[in-house]
Amino acid sequence: MALVSEFLGQLTLSYSGEEEPKYPTVVPVRDFDPVRDAARIDTAIKTKGVDEQTVIDILTRRSAQQRQEIAFEFERFSKKDLTSALKGALSGSLETLVLGLMKTTTQYDASELKASMKGLGTDEETLIELVCSRNDDELTEIKKVYREMFKKELDKDIAGDTSGDFAKLLLALVQTKRDEPSNVVDYQKIDDDARSLYEAGVKRKGTDVVTWISIMSQRSIPHLRKVFERYKSYSPYDMKESIRKEVKGDLEKSFLTLVECFENKQLYFANRLYEAMKSKGAKEKVVTRIMVSRCEVDLMRIRTEFKRQYKKSLYQTIAEHTKGDYQKALLSLCGGDD
Repeated sequence: MALVSEFLGQLTLSYSGEEEPKYPTVVPVRDFDPVRDAARIDTAIKTKGVDEQTVIDILTRRSAQQRQEIAFEFERFSKKDLTSALKGALSGSLETLVLGLMKTTTQYDASELKASMKGLGTDEETLIELVCSRNDDELTEIKKVYREMFKKELDKDIAGDTSGDFAKLLLALVQTKRDEPSNVVDYQKIDDDARSLYEAGVKRKGTDVVTWISIMSQRSIPHLRKVFERYKSYSPYDMKESIRKEVKGDLEKSFLTLVECFENKQLYFANRLYEAMKSKGAKEKVVTRIMVSRCEVDLMRIRTEFKRQYKKSLYQTIAEHTKGDYQKALLSLCGGDD
């Protein structure tokens, strides 16, 4: 029996309000010894030229919880903060990736959001990805951790950094007012919403964006999937084509991200990874963010979708478009070839 419960623990099927099981590539390691791990990292950092391989082997194959325990033990015997020690020992993309791993998934999301709004100009692409792809449970946690980490409110920061309908949509999402999925399929409401989306957009001159925002930010995801299906019987264009015709810029990107995530979130991330590694090099920021933030959530499913969509594994794609220790770390997070 103990084995079964251990196996289930490894699967970490934690159900949230949105009933999203986890498909991690990084799971807690068995026979975990944080004292030994901390000592090995200490030695690796002190080695002349730094033994990056050991750092990668340990930190990419431990859960966030286990990494916290390693950090605790490291500080206990070396009187140094592990994150600062890693910062001093590593550089470039590998440093960014490893420092990301030293945060919990929620802390990482919160700090990526903060970074997307820091200084001159906003990194809208990151802001859109994070706000539009996280479910209400995740966003609720992110808001709490954001407040703890930065002594600021996420919605206030977003409001200060964005404007117009784009701001309205992001703020509506951050309010986490989405309905819980229901066992009862409300065909009348599905039809009403589909017609409202059509009448607010394709049917009229101009777009009643407020109606789009309220439906897309408040209805449950299973309901919206049925709404988009029904929508096709009103509109000559499907929902994504309608979005492209009706709105532009960051608002267009946000609505498209939402619809893609409602329909298949893991495919959305697979597409993002593919786009980031299409050219000769890689958009390392995007690749790092998705690999770090999803490795304990659904990266196994993202891998499956990637292979299905592109007839080539995520592992092989990373191997072709990245190099050195950064590549080794990504491949380890990826957790295998398909």
